[in-house]
Amino acid sequence: MKRVLNLPCAGGGTYTVEPEKIIALGLNYHDHIQESLSVKVQGFGTDVPPEPVLFPKLPSSIIGPGEAIRLPRILEDYSFQEERTDYEGELAIIIGREGCDIPPSRAGEYIFGFTCANDVSQRNLQNGDRSGWFRGKSFDTFLPLGPRIVPAAEMPNPQDLEIITRRNGQVVQKGSTARMITPIGEIISFISRNFTLREGDIILTGTPAGVGPLVHGDVIEVEIQGIGVLQNPVLDPRCP
Repeated sequence: MKRVLNLPCAGGGTYTVEPEKIIALGLNYHDHIQESLSVKVQGFGTDVPPEPVLFPKLPSSIIGPGEAIRLPRILEDYSFQEERTDYEGELAIIIGREGCDIPPSRAGEYIFGFTCANDVSQRNLQNGDRSGWFRGKSFDTFLPLGPRIVPAAEMPNPQDLEIITRRNGQVVQKGSTARMITPIGEIISFISRNFTLREGDIILTGTPAGVGPLVHGDVIEVEIQGIGVLQNPVLDPRCP
C-alpha cells in the first residue's frame, strides 16, 4: 500500500505530501563546502561548484514528525571501518504548479510552500557506490518532513530564515538561508530547465555546516524560523 503523509498547513487545512520526484542540492553553503574534507564523500571538495549540484531522493524515503529514522539493516553486510550516517537540516520547497524553463524572477509563482527537512545521508555508500549518491540518500525513512507547511504567501522572505539542528538537545548546526550559494529563485529555475517540475514535487535546498553522525537512541530536531521544529528519533534495528 502506498504511504501518504498529511501535514498541517499554517492558516488551516492539511496538505498531502505526495511528490512525483524529490530533487536535492548538495554543497549549497560555503561553510558546508569547507567541512567537506571531514565528510569524505565522492564529489565533495573545497571549490564552489560552477553550477548547482543535483541529486534525487526516492519519495519512499519520506516520513513525518515523530517517526523513527531507521538505519538500514543492510549495513551489517559490509565491513566499514567507520560506519557513518548523518543528519542534514535544511529548508524544503513544495512546488505548487507545473512549470519548465522558469525564469528566476518568476520562481515564486510556482511555490506552494515551505517546510523543514532532514536529508539523512549514509556516507559510506554515498562515497563508495559507483553510481554516486542515490542509494546513500534514498533509504526508507531518510527524509523526515514537517512539522507543518507554511504557504508561500505567509513566508515573505524565505531567503532569510535561521536553520538550527539539534542532536539530543545540543545545537549542532546553525545557519541561515541568506547564506545559500544558489538562492531559491535560481534553484527552481535551474532545476526546471533540466526537468519539468510538477505540482507536489519537493526541492531540498542544501544544508549548512555542522553535519554529523546519527546513532541508535538519538533524537534529531530541525528548526526553521517561522516554520517550527521537526523532531525524529533514531533507531538502529541491529541494536537490542
